[in-house]
Amino acid sequence: MPEVQGILGFGRLARGVAPYLELADPVSNAFDRWLERRLGAVMARLPLTRTRLARRAAGIIAQGAALSHLDDAALRTRALALRGRLLARPSDAATRDLAFAMVREATGRCLGKLHYKVQIMGALALYEGRMVEMATGEGKTLTAAPAAVVAALSGLPVHVVTVNDYLAARDAEELRPVFDFFGLSVGVIDSDMDPAARIAAYRCDITYVSNKNLTFDYLRDRVGLRQARGQGRRQVRALIEGNAAPGAGLMLRGLAFAIVDEADSVFVDEARTPLILSATADDAEAAALYATALRLARGLERRRDFTLDAMLRNITLTEAGKARLTEAAEAEGLPGLWRIRRAREELARQALSALWLFEAGRDYVVQDGKVQIVDEFTGRIMADRSWQGGLHQMIEAREGLEVTGRKETLARITYQRFFRRYARLSGMTGTGMELAGEFREVFGLPTLRIPTHRRSQRRHLGTRMLRTEAEKWEAVAVRVAEVHATGQPVLIGTRSVEASERAAAALAERGLPAVVLNATQDAEEAAIVARAGTLGAVTVATNIAGRGTDIRLSEGVAGLGGLHVILTEFHESSRIDRQLYGRAGRQGDPGSTEAIVCLEDELFARFAPLLHALACRAPLRPLCALMRRQAQARAEAEHATTRAEQTRADRDSERALAFTGPLE
Repeated sequence: MPEVQGILGFGRLARGVAPYLELADPVSNAFDRWLERRLGAVMARLPLTRTRLARRAAGIIAQGAALSHLDDAALRTRALALRGRLLARPSDAATRDLAFAMVREATGRCLGKLHYKVQIMGALALYEGRMVEMATGEGKTLTAAPAAVVAALSGLPVHVVTVNDYLAARDAEELRPVFDFFGLSVGVIDSDMDPAARIAAYRCDITYVSNKNLTFDYLRDRVGLRQARGQGRRQVRALIEGNAAPGAGLMLRGLAFAIVDEADSVFVDEARTPLILSATADDAEAAALYATALRLARGLERRRDFTLDAMLRNITLTEAGKARLTEAAEAEGLPGLWRIRRAREELARQALSALWLFEAGRDYVVQDGKVQIVDEFTGRIMADRSWQGGLHQMIEAREGLEVTGRKETLARITYQRFFRRYARLSGMTGTGMELAGEFREVFGLPTLRIPTHRRSQRRHLGTRMLRTEAEKWEAVAVRVAEVHATGQPVLIGTRSVEASERAAAALAERGLPAVVLNATQDAEEAAIVARAGTLGAVTVATNIAGRGTDIRLSEGVAGLGGLHVILTEFHESSRIDRQLYGRAGRQGDPGSTEAIVCLEDELFARFAPLLHALACRAPLRPLCALMRRQAQARAEAEHATTRAEQTRADRDSERALAFTGPLE
């Protein structure tokens, strides 16, 4: 472990809880965190690092001329000889640059693709441990390859983290010839793999894995270590069991170096919810309990018996509501938990939340007889995830499904806390500058914007604000018909499964052929999105479904203006809007975007209620931009507060459980 830390050049000590490398949780005060956030936002906009990396990238590309004369065997021999130098002198910049040049040359031979200068800049930034912003379509998958190969040649276990199993398998397979060229083993973690296969995949030089699989595997390791936390106890246990390997039975072999793709989704959008490893506890009376709670909740009246905060997704019982609930429970002679005031009120709050705050098609879908949570930021199903505190079971009861057992927590951790334990962490995203301060404060990641390979030709045609949802879908259908008549492909972005179906219905009424991509088609979404740039294609997609897949224009489409993107509802984060717009105009292609939204969209009523009320009685045009800015600013501030509270709760839990051991 000390040797690996020496390679990385980091000063923080390993925790010592697990028998593999990981960094201790950082200790900081409020002023330190405030300062880091401000420095992160300022430094991200200075050109110094970008200029330095541009010079290095140019030098690396220049070395390609000498390497191109070598045959494959000679190039491979030189690369393997370089491995010893990387291990012995990790801080030697000349050796690293030569290694990057070799990876670029090998990639050109194996894949027929030579890295552009901007991609080499991105790879260097990743290797240094930075957050890299690269525009959609700039080739982030290929950018990660040199950083992963050079780190693996340096002896570091490399984790390339993606947002789902499909992308992990796809990216690993695409780059496998390059890894094979250098004699590096590649593993891919799939959600359905058994423990032995997972261990084998993590033992590879480079492992591709989704963020959820990685984090839950880490938690499983932590649960397995609870019986022997101390280093001495682990060694004694290993000797007794006849197995001298300190990490035997564990899945991971260290948190040395991670490259996180779609890092904004992992570090920000999904970071509001802690990851909880749980076991199902049987409860024979659960179905009746939740059914009763739903029945009583339906008898409560809004404002008189409870208040609803849509922005915070919070239900509060009034004193009248509490009294009415008590009277109903006593009148019916309800047993058990119904006789306990706090339990009774919590059941009612969960039932009201299931009835008023969570909608089918937006927050979840019913598939194969199960309630499947939909990620509001990606539109994808979050397999095997469930809400806490009985809410999931309450929604199952509401939908008339079999009620599963409640979950008992075995271990929990947040993404913020987990990824900070990597000795070297890096990330790639299409939209990172808005979050540069938070990335540095929370993860210690300086952000760098990489310029595009070619100048963008994308045109934004503005925003149309309509009053009703019916008017919006009619306007969308009319606009799609106009664009489709020219042969230009159209991508319509929606925020929910329900909205995608309404869009498809509006298009069908006009006889427009549309392919609908929503949270129920995870296995097919990449192929569908990839065809969205073909002549005359009309694609409806929830959010950024198919994220990570390029939309390439078919022959003749560029001359028609490229892909046309229509946003139909602003997201709570302006980053997601920018990501959707970024699907058009990749790599200097032509493209166009526009927004067609309405006053009834949830964002405005939920996060800008005063302006929304005014807009209902006044001309829309002057208020449209102001209402959007206020709503998104308030939503993003609220989500940032939630993430900060999760991090704070983590620290508090660690202190509270210091005597008995952390819950992870």
